[in-house]
Amino acid sequence: MSDDQLKTAMPTTYDPKSAEQKWYDYWMKGRFFESGKRPDAKPYTIVIPPPNVTGMLHIGHALDFTLQDILTRTKRMQGYDALWLPGTDHAGIATQTKVEQKLREQGVSRHDLGREAFLEKVWEWKDQYANTIRDQWAKMGLSLDYSKERFTLDEGLSKAVREVFVRLYEKGLIYRGKKIINWDPAARTALSDIEVEYKELNGHLYHLQYPLKDGSGHITVATTRPETMLGDTAVAVHPEDERYKHLIGSMLVLPVVGREIPIIADEYVEKEFGSGAVKITPAHDPNDFEVGERHSLPQIIVMDESGVMNAEAGPYQGMDRFECRKQLVKDLQEQGVCVRIEDHVHQVGHSERSGAVVEPYLSTQWFVAMKPLAEAAIAAQKSGKGVRFVPDRFEKIYLNWIENVRDWCISRQLWWGHRIPAWYDDATGEMHVSREDMQGEHLRQDNDVLDTWFSSALWPFSTLGWPDQTDDLKRYYPTDVLVTGYDIIYFWVARMIFTALEFTDEMPFKDVLLHGLVRDKDGQKMSKSLGNGVDPLDVIEQYGADAMRFMISTGSTPGQDLRFRYEKVEQARNFANKIWNASRFALMNLEGFNAADIDITGKLGTADRWILHRLNETVRDVTRLIDSYEFGETGRLLYNFIWDDLCDWYIEFSKLSLNGADEAAKKATQSVLAYVLDRTQRLIHPFMPFISEEIWQHLPHVGETITLAEWPVYEASLEAPDAVKEMELLMEMIRAVRNIRAEVNVPMSKKVELLIKPAGEAEAAILARNEEFIKRFCGTSLLESGLHVNAPEKAMTAIITGAELYLPLAGLIDISQEIARLEKELKTLVSEVERVEKKLANEGFVAKAPAKVIEEERAKMNDYADKRDKVLARIAELRG
Repeated sequence: MSDDQLKTAMPTTYDPKSAEQKWYDYWMKGRFFESGKRPDAKPYTIVIPPPNVTGMLHIGHALDFTLQDILTRTKRMQGYDALWLPGTDHAGIATQTKVEQKLREQGVSRHDLGREAFLEKVWEWKDQYANTIRDQWAKMGLSLDYSKERFTLDEGLSKAVREVFVRLYEKGLIYRGKKIINWDPAARTALSDIEVEYKELNGHLYHLQYPLKDGSGHITVATTRPETMLGDTAVAVHPEDERYKHLIGSMLVLPVVGREIPIIADEYVEKEFGSGAVKITPAHDPNDFEVGERHSLPQIIVMDESGVMNAEAGPYQGMDRFECRKQLVKDLQEQGVCVRIEDHVHQVGHSERSGAVVEPYLSTQWFVAMKPLAEAAIAAQKSGKGVRFVPDRFEKIYLNWIENVRDWCISRQLWWGHRIPAWYDDATGEMHVSREDMQGEHLRQDNDVLDTWFSSALWPFSTLGWPDQTDDLKRYYPTDVLVTGYDIIYFWVARMIFTALEFTDEMPFKDVLLHGLVRDKDGQKMSKSLGNGVDPLDVIEQYGADAMRFMISTGSTPGQDLRFRYEKVEQARNFANKIWNASRFALMNLEGFNAADIDITGKLGTADRWILHRLNETVRDVTRLIDSYEFGETGRLLYNFIWDDLCDWYIEFSKLSLNGADEAAKKATQSVLAYVLDRTQRLIHPFMPFISEEIWQHLPHVGETITLAEWPVYEASLEAPDAVKEMELLMEMIRAVRNIRAEVNVPMSKKVELLIKPAGEAEAAILARNEEFIKRFCGTSLLESGLHVNAPEKAMTAIITGAELYLPLAGLIDISQEIARLEKELKTLVSEVERVEKKLANEGFVAKAPAKVIEEERAKMNDYADKRDKVLARIAELRG
C-alpha cells in the first residue's frame, strides 16, 4: 500500500462495506494468496470441501470455510508455502434435480431435450452458480488460491476418475451385479446412503395370516409395507424354534396371489421377536435379499422404477405403491387374512433431493467391494499410521463404521456426472471397461453415471494432478488437515482415506478437524421448512464479514454444534469497533512516527513493560491454541487481551506519558503502542482479516499487506513478572476505589481523599513510584501512602492483596452500611478460606496434583486468610 494510505486519517467509524471490497480487490490484484512463491518454505495444504453447484452457500459453509481460512492465514504468516485449494462439486443428483425442476416450470423435460442438449443446460447452471459461490467466498474474505481451482467434472479430475475405476475393475474390486439398493422412485435413480434422510413417521404394523397349503393352520407374519407381500417367496423361522420345527419345508399359500411359498429355516430370524416368523421378499428388502441368496429363492419385483405396481402385482397392476397398500389391506381384511393393525412409529427413508419415500429395490448396478479397502484403512489406523481425529472420540466412530462397511453402490441413473467407462458389444454380448472412449458399430456406452462421492473421494490428490506425478502433487500432498462437519465422516472422510491408501499409499491428510452443525438460537437444525436458516451474506450485509467470522469461529468447539445468535454477532461487531477506536487513539499520538522509530528497549515504564509481557503471553497462547484447533479459547484470549488489557488499561495509562513533559518516556510509549497494535492486528488477522488490514495499513509498518506479515513469536526478553506484580496491585487498587465510589454514589469527577497502608516495604515502593497513576485513576485530591498510615474512624475500606485502602468520606457514608458491606465481604472471604482448606485437606487432591498447583492453592488460602483478618479488624474498629 502506498504512503498515501498512511497519511490518510482513519475515519471516525469503521465502514465494513467499503473496506471489505477494497481489500479483497487489493489482495486479488496482488495475488497474495497464491502458493508456490516460497520454494524453500515448508508447504502447508488444505483442500476445500467442495460445495455443490446447486445454489447459495449457507451458514454451515461459513463456519467450515472460516476455520480453514484461519488456519491458512496463520500458516502463511508463519512463513509456510500455504496452499488453500478451492473447488466445487458437480453434485450429480442434486444439480440434475434443480435443473429438471427449472425445465418443468417451462413445460420441458430432459427427455424432450435429449442427453446432450440437457447437459448443455446443466453446464450453464454450473457456470452460473460456480460464479455465485466465488462471489460469496470473496464476501467472506477467504484467502483461496484461485489459480488452482478445480471442479469434479473438469478434464483432469475426469481422467483421475477413469483411472481409479479401471484399476479397481481390473483388480476385481469394481463389479456389476444385482442387489438391493436405495431407490428414488421420483428421480428414478439409485441413491447413496448419504442421500437418504430418515424421518420418524406414524405408520402401522399389519399382522397377516398365511394359510398352510394342507389346510391345517396358518402362520402369522407382520409388516409395515404390506404391498411387498405380493413379492414374497418364503416365510422364514429360526431352525431351533420348537413352535415351527415340524413345519419347516411345508408350503404356504400367499393370500390374494395364490402362489405357493415354502417355510424355510434361517438363523437370521429372532425367535423372541413378534411371532417368530418373517415374510421374505428378496427383491424389496436388503436382509430378505441375503436370506433369499442363501436359499436360492426367486426374486420377484412387484413394482416398476416409478413406484407403480407391475404385472407381478396381479390385480393391483398400475396402482401407485401407496394406493395399492390401501386397497390390498382392505381386501386382506375382507378375506379375514389381515387380523390386526397396530399403530407403529418407525424411521422411514426419504430421498434428500426429491423427498420421495425411498424404496429398497432389486436392481442391476455397479458396486465397489469395500472389504479389502477397509482392511487396509483399519490396519493403518490401528498401527498408529492413520489420521488424527479432532476430537479424538470420532476415531472410534470411524473405525466402527469401516469395520462393518458394506459394498458401495456407485452407479446412478442420471445424465449429469462421470459416465461409467463401460461399453457393451451388442453383436457379441461382451462388456469392455476402458480408460479411453471406445468407438464401434455395435458398441454402446453404459447410460449410468457414477455416484458423486466416487469423484469427491479422490479430491485430496486428484485436484493436485494425480494420476500424473505433477510438481503440485509432489509438493503439496499429503495435505495437512481436512476441516469438515462430523455428519459426513462415513460418506466422505472414510472414502477419501480408502482411495488415498489404495492409489497413493499414503493418508490423504494428517488431521481431520470435525466441527458440529450450526443450529438456530433454540438449538434446532436449520431447514427451509422451518424457515430458520441464516444466509451468511445477510449477516455480512448487516454486521460486516469480520463480525460474522469472529462470532462463528470463536463460538465453536471441535465436534460440538453451535447455536447462531445475532446478539453474539453484535458483540463481535462491538469488539471490532473497540479495536478501531483504540487504533484511532494510538494513531493520533503517532503523528510523524514511522516503523524505523519503533524501539521497545528504551525508557519503558511499568505499564509499558506489563503490556509487552501480556502481549507476549497472548502470542504464545494464541499460537498454541490455533495449532490445537481450539478456536473458541483463542477468541476468548484475544478478546480479553484487546478489550481489557490493551484498551481499558494500557491505553488509559499511556495517556500520562503521551501528554507528559518527559520526551524519552513519550517516545517509549509511542514505540510500545505502535509495536503492540501492530502485533495485535497480526494476531487478530486470521479471524478478522478486513479490519486488521485496514488498521495495519495506517500503522507504522513494513510490507505490502498484513496477509504476508510475519506471525508474532514468543520472546523471552519481554517477560516482566515484576511489572506484572506492580500493575496487578495498581489495577486492583483502582478497581477497589471505583467500586467504593459506585457503592456510595460518588462520581469520578468528585475528588476524594485516599489513604493507603501497604503490606510491606516492597508494596510501599511500588505505590511511591506510581503516585501519578493512582491520583489520576482513583480521582484523589489528597493521597497519603506509607507504612505509618492508620485507619481513620470514618471511612470506606477495601482490603486488597498488598494494601489496605481507606477513603475518609465523612458526611457521605453511613457507618452501619459500611459495617454491613464489610460483613458481606467477610462472609465471602471466610467461605473462600474454608473452600481452599477443604481442598488441601483432600488426600486425593494432594497426592495427584502437581506441586506447583498445591503451592498456588496454599498461597491463595494465605491471601484469603490475610484479607479476612484485616476485614475483621476493620469491623471491630468501626464498632469501636
